[in-house]
Amino acid sequence: MPKASAVHILVKTEQEAEKLKQLLSKGASFSDLAKKHSTCPSGKKGGNLGEFTPGQMVKAFDNVVFKKPILEVHGPVRTQFGFHLIKTLYRS
Repeated sequence: MPKASAVHILVKTEQEAEKLKQLLSKGASFSDLAKKHSTCPSGKKGGNLGEFTPGQMVKAFDNVVFKKPILEVHGPVRTQFGFHLIKTLYRS
């Protein structure tokens, strides 16, 4: 079973996610932005979700983590929780 580790930032609006993505592209710290802006409890840990397997996260999230290039910021990705910026750290 494949495993992956990812960090994410969860916000309420697509505009907010786009704004944060621009800050990231200019070199802002993912961890700092997650601590400041993420509405997910993982925000306290810099957005770190730890290691997980397919099916533990919602489908839209899994599609990014298990199919898109690693170490790039993807999103905004919409789920029932809001809008995510997702960066996969590794995948096995």
